[in-house]
Amino acid sequence: MPREIALGGTLVPSLLLLFVAMLAVFWGLDWVAGRYHLYRHVWHPSLFRIAVFLVLFSSVALLLL
Repeated sequence: MPREIALGGTLVPSLLLLFVAMLAVFWGLDWVAGRYHLYRHVWHPSLFRIAVFLVLFSSVALLLL
């Protein structure tokens, strides 16, 4: 996995691009969970959201390293 990716002459860390991509995926999952009221089954929705995002980002980052 390359450490930096050139975007328009600027070097961008590859993990930043993964972070933005997983943020978009997370927003989609969060929208679905909110629409179908799945957060009422969770003790602390804010902590659950953070945990889900960390699992998504970490798993994709570790798969690509």
